[in-house]
Amino acid sequence: MDFQRFSSVLLAIFIIMIIFSSLCLASPSSNVKWRKQNNRSNCDVYQGSWVYDDSYPLYNSSACPFIRKEFDCFEYGRPDHLYLQYRWQPTTCDLPRSDGQNFLQSLQGKKIMFIGDSISLNQFESLLCLLHASVPNANIREEKNTSVPTVIFEDYEVSIMLFHSLLLVDVEQEDIGRVLKLDSLKDGNIWKDMDVLVFNTWLWWYRRGPKQPWDYVEDDGTILKDMDRMVAFRKALTTWAKWVDSEVDTNKTRVIFQGISPSHYNGTEWNEPKVMNCSKETQPISGSTYPSGLPLPLYVLEDVLSSIEKPVHLLNITTLSQLRKDAHPSSYNGFRAMDCTHWCIAGVPDTWNELLYTALIN
Repeated sequence: MDFQRFSSVLLAIFIIMIIFSSLCLASPSSNVKWRKQNNRSNCDVYQGSWVYDDSYPLYNSSACPFIRKEFDCFEYGRPDHLYLQYRWQPTTCDLPRSDGQNFLQSLQGKKIMFIGDSISLNQFESLLCLLHASVPNANIREEKNTSVPTVIFEDYEVSIMLFHSLLLVDVEQEDIGRVLKLDSLKDGNIWKDMDVLVFNTWLWWYRRGPKQPWDYVEDDGTILKDMDRMVAFRKALTTWAKWVDSEVDTNKTRVIFQGISPSHYNGTEWNEPKVMNCSKETQPISGSTYPSGLPLPLYVLEDVLSSIEKPVHLLNITTLSQLRKDAHPSSYNGFRAMDCTHWCIAGVPDTWNELLYTALIN
C-alpha cells in the first residue's frame, strides 16, 4: 500500500512538471497576450501626450451645477471649443475612461477630502461634474454654509469635501502680524479621519507684497521677516510628511498628493518668447515633454515624498498640464481678468480626476 501511494505521488509530480514545461514553452503569442493583460500595472500613466478625441468632453459643462464663474469658460463666451476635445494618452497603455457610477459604488460610504488652494477647488468641482454626469438623477445634498463645503451623493453615502488651506502648515495671527509656522500643522486632526485625502500646495508660496498670505515666518522657534521660498516650501512639506507618518492610518486612509500645477504667462517656456499670456493659445504642445523642463518645486515635492515611510501616491499632473497652454480660462471667466493659472471646466482637471479614478479604483 505504501509503495502504491509513493508511485501515485511520483506520477502526480511528473504530470505537474510536464504541464509546467508546456507553459514555459508556450508560443510567443501567449507571452505577448500575458504581457498586454498585465501591462497596466507596469505603465506610467503620467507619461504620454495629448491626442484629439471627438468623444470628449466627458460631460456638458452647461448641465453641471457645480462650476464657479472663475472656471466656466464656455458660459463666459470662449469662442473656440477645441480645448475640450483632447484626451490624455499614456505612451504604453490606455487610461481607463472615467466611470462616475463605478467610482461612487467602489467608494460607497467613504469621505473624500481635497485639501489645498484654488487649484484644489478646480479639481473638486471637476470631480463633482464628472460624478453628476454619470448619475444625473442621484439624490445630491450640498452643505455650503460650513467651513468645509461638502457635496454628498446620498444614494452611495459618498461625501466629497473641500478644505481650504493655502500652505498646509499653519498661519496664525499674533501681535506682530500673521506668522507662517513651518513646524505646525494643527488642521491635521480634521484631515486624518477621512478615507481619501488629496493634497495640493505651491501657488501661494512665491507670492509677495499684498498677496503674500503671511507677514513673518517662524522656523524652529525663530521669527524671520522672510526666507528663501523654496527652503520654506521644503520645510513645510517635511512637517506635513512627518504628520502623515505619525498620525495617518494608511490602512484606512488613502493619501494622495497632487503634483505642481503650472501657469502659462511666459511664452519663453514653450519657445514663443513674444507671448506674454495664454489668451491666444488654442492647441496643446505636441509631444511628451515641456520645452523648459519641470519646475523646481516638483523636485522638492518628489524628494520629500520619497522620505515618507507610509504609502503616498503622487498624482503627477505636472507635465501633462504643462503641455496644455490652451486650457486656461484666460479672460473667459466671471471676472474678465486674464487667468493663465487656473483651468477651464470642463477641461484638464477632468483628466486629473481620470488619473485619480485610476489610482483609487484600478
